[in-house]
Amino acid sequence: MSDVAAIEQLVQKRVELKKEISKIIVGQEAVVDQIILSIFSGGHALLVGVPGLAKTLMVNTISQALGLDFKRIQFTPDLMPSDILGSEILDENRQFKFIKGPLFANIILADEINRTPPKTQAALLEAMQERAVTIAGHNYKLSLPYFVLATQNPIEQEGTYPLPEAQLDRFMFSIKLDYPTFEEEVQVVKSTTNDSKPFISSLFTAEEIIEIQHLIRRIPVADNVIEYAVTLVGKTRPDSPLATDYIRNYIDWGAGPRASQNLILAAKAHAAFKGKFSPDIEDVKAVAEGILRHRVVKNYKADAEGISIEKIISTLL
Repeated sequence: MSDVAAIEQLVQKRVELKKEISKIIVGQEAVVDQIILSIFSGGHALLVGVPGLAKTLMVNTISQALGLDFKRIQFTPDLMPSDILGSEILDENRQFKFIKGPLFANIILADEINRTPPKTQAALLEAMQERAVTIAGHNYKLSLPYFVLATQNPIEQEGTYPLPEAQLDRFMFSIKLDYPTFEEEVQVVKSTTNDSKPFISSLFTAEEIIEIQHLIRRIPVADNVIEYAVTLVGKTRPDSPLATDYIRNYIDWGAGPRASQNLILAAKAHAAFKGKFSPDIEDVKAVAEGILRHRVVKNYKADAEGISIEKIISTLL
C-alpha cells in the first residue's frame, strides 16, 4: 500500500478508534487526542490532574481499543527499581532465572510517578528512552510498541518527589486533565452506576501500530515549518537573541532541542490524522501547548503575578 493510501486509511481508523473509546470515556476529547498522537508518534505522555478523573480507565480503554497489552504500576515511596523491572531468582535447578516485572508490557500506566523516590523514577526513564532494561548485566529488550503514560499529582501536595527537568523532557506531551462539564458528569454518573459493561473492540495489532509510527516519520516536512518550530522553541529561552522582553521577564529556563524534534513529529501525526500529506505551521501550533508546557520553567515573578505556563505559551504563539 502506498503512503498516500495508508494516510487515507489512517484517517478512517482514527475515527473508529475515537468511537470505540467514547463507549466508555465521556468527553475529554483533547486529552484522548493527545494520548493517541503521542502513541502514534512513538512518544510518552505525562497526565497532570487531581485524583478521581478516570485516568486509569482512560488508558485501559485506549489500550484495549489499540489491541495492546496494558499494565498499571502504582508508584509509592517504598517502591524499589526491582519491583518494576523484575529480578533474578534461583530456580529448582539452582540456575538464575529472570522474572519479568510489570514494566514488560506495551502500555504502562505509571500512576503517581512523583510519589516514588528518584532511584525508581530513573529506572522507568531508562526503559522509556532505550526501550530496554539492564538487570544484573543483562540487557532485556521491551516489546514494541512501547508507551508510558505517567500520572502526576499537583506538586503542591505533600510527600512528592518532583520530576527533575531532564526527566520531564523525556515525555513528549504533558497533558492537563480538567474536571468534566456538568453535562459530561451527569452522563458519567448515569453510565457508571448501571449494570451494563460496553465491549471494546481491538482495532489494531502491534505490527500495524509500529507501521503507522514509521509512516508518520516518513511524512515530508517543508523547511519553513521546521524553521518555525525551531524558532518557536528558541523564543522560550531567556538568553536567546530570539527571546522577547516578555519571556525574559517571566521565564527562568526554556525548552531544549528535544522540544523541536517532538513539535515536528507530533505535527506530522496531527497532519496525517487530518488526511494531509505534509504538516504546516497550523499543525505545529495545534500541538505546541502540550509539548512546551513541561519544558518551560516560569520564575517567581510569573508566580507572583498569577501568570500560567499556558498564558505564556499562547502569548508566544
